[in-house]
Amino acid sequence: MIQELPVLRHPAGPPEELDAVAIEEPLELRVDGKPLVVTMRTPGADKELAAGFLYSEGVIDGADDIQAMAHVRDLASSTNNVLDLRLASGAQIPQERFASAQRGFYANSSCGLCGKATIDNVLLKVPPLEQPFCLELPLICTLPKKMEAQQTGFSATGGLHGAALFGRQGELLVLREDIGRHNAVDKVLGWALLHDLTPLDQHILVVSSRASFEITQKALMARISVLASVGAPSSMAVAMARAAGMQLCGFVRGRRCNQYSPAQPQAERGGLP
Repeated sequence: MIQELPVLRHPAGPPEELDAVAIEEPLELRVDGKPLVVTMRTPGADKELAAGFLYSEGVIDGADDIQAMAHVRDLASSTNNVLDLRLASGAQIPQERFASAQRGFYANSSCGLCGKATIDNVLLKVPPLEQPFCLELPLICTLPKKMEAQQTGFSATGGLHGAALFGRQGELLVLREDIGRHNAVDKVLGWALLHDLTPLDQHILVVSSRASFEITQKALMARISVLASVGAPSSMAVAMARAAGMQLCGFVRGRRCNQYSPAQPQAERGGLP
């Protein structure tokens, strides 16, 4: 996760002082030997990353669809940067789901998505939350500190995003770090999937980054009721949370936060603002 490299610090540092930097390497994900995606990630928890990505992108429905996962040696490299996932007997991934996952993984915030049409399309595949809960804001404000206390990689490098899953009473269940904020979320969701905890409608997801539309969509796929971010949410993230009935809080720092979307009873939910 961390590599020490010599640096020259200005204005008064010794010339060969070592500095910790976050490791970034590619991971090729294959399904039944067929290449699916390549992502730049921080090595570690690769199986959780793969399971969480396939789950949050709707490629698989649950852990039962996975028979085995293993790193395979790439003949062109000495590193274990290829992970092959074998589907359970009878599980099939239609070709269009491969294409959907590939498009979604390479998409970014400038890909030209149309807000309402995109959210409506997502909600056709992933319905709004059925029984979301709303967490008290003072409790939400305590969660980033609990997460930060476990972010050893970020403390050493300043270059890793964090994602953490909490129980309804604010207890930390798992934290994962990665150079990519989406990867950190996928690792957490993959951990939950492999530990048979999904759906996560009684859980809280906290991210050290901003809350983008993609992260909010992944949270909805896992049925997360409460999403809290240390950074800002995007307009589409807010619209998605409101349409889905998810509680979304941003700028959760110290004793302060902004609540952009309270969890609302099903009968009171409307469409997009």
